[in-house]
Amino acid sequence: MTKLKIGWVGLGTMGTPMARNLLRKGFSVYVYNRTREKEKILIELGAFSADNIQHLSQVCDMVVTMVTDDEAVEQVYNTSDGLLADPSPGILMIDMSTVSTKISKELARDCSDKGVHFLEAKVSGSGKLVEEGQLIIMAGGADEDYQKALPIFESLGKQSFLMGEVGIASAAKLCLNYFLALTFQGLAETVLFAQQEHIEKEAILNLINESPLASGVTRQKSQTILSNDFSPAFALKHITKDLRLAQKEGMTFPLFNPLLASYQSASQMGFAEDDAISIIRFLNKTVSDLKKP
Repeated sequence: MTKLKIGWVGLGTMGTPMARNLLRKGFSVYVYNRTREKEKILIELGAFSADNIQHLSQVCDMVVTMVTDDEAVEQVYNTSDGLLADPSPGILMIDMSTVSTKISKELARDCSDKGVHFLEAKVSGSGKLVEEGQLIIMAGGADEDYQKALPIFESLGKQSFLMGEVGIASAAKLCLNYFLALTFQGLAETVLFAQQEHIEKEAILNLINESPLASGVTRQKSQTILSNDFSPAFALKHITKDLRLAQKEGMTFPLFNPLLASYQSASQMGFAEDDAISIIRFLNKTVSDLKKP
C-alpha cells in the first residue's frame, strides 16, 4: 500500500513533535518552515524538505498547517506562492492552528473555490501529551474529509471529535483555552494567597493535587511552579492571543475582562515568551510592587 504523503507547515513547539509522531507512524512527511533551520531534526528522522509552501500542495495527499495566528495562516494559504496558488485538485488541507472562527470559515471558502477540501482540526494538550501523541482533537468540516484525516488524528491524539461545520471546532478551542487561562490564574492566585498566609507553596500544591480540585493541569503546572522552570510548553503570549480572539467572538462574562487584562499586562511586562503559568510571577511582582512604600 502506498504511503500517504503528508505536507506539514509550521515547526514550532507543537508542530515539530506532531510531525515527528507522523514519521514514527510511517507516514511520508514533507516539511516546510519559514525558518528552514528548524526542519533539520525532522529531515534527520526521514522527512523530506519541500522546496516551498506551494510545492506541498502539489505533491502531497494532505497538507497540515500549524502556525501562530490568523495572519500567519493567511500568509501560508493565500499569498502568490501559498498553498492555494496552484494546488492539486481534491487535495485535503487541514488547519490545526488556533485561529478565529472567521478565518477558518474564510479558509474553507477559499479552498472550495480552488477545488480543494478543507478541515479545521484544533488540538488540546501540550508538553508530554504532544510528545506521546495523546492530544484531544476537535475537527470541523465534512464527515468525508474527517474520515480521510482519521489516520493522522489517530497518530497525533488519543481521541478526536467531529464537532460540526467549519468554525465550531475553532470556537470550541477558544472555550477550552478560556477555561485554561482561568485555571492558571486561579492556581497562581491560590498559591500566592497561601504564601501570604504562611503556607508553603509545596504544601498548598500538594493539598490541591490530592483533593477533588486536582486535574492534569494543576499537577503539571505544580511541577513548573516548584521547579521554577518556566520554559514554554504553551507560551503566555499564545494564551493571551487566544483570549483576544475570544473577546472578538463576543466574550463578555464577568471574569473575562480582568483575566484578559492580567495576561496582557504580563505579556507587556516581559513574561510573554515564558510558559503561561508564569502568570504567577507577574501577579507576585504586581503584589510586591503595590506593597512598596
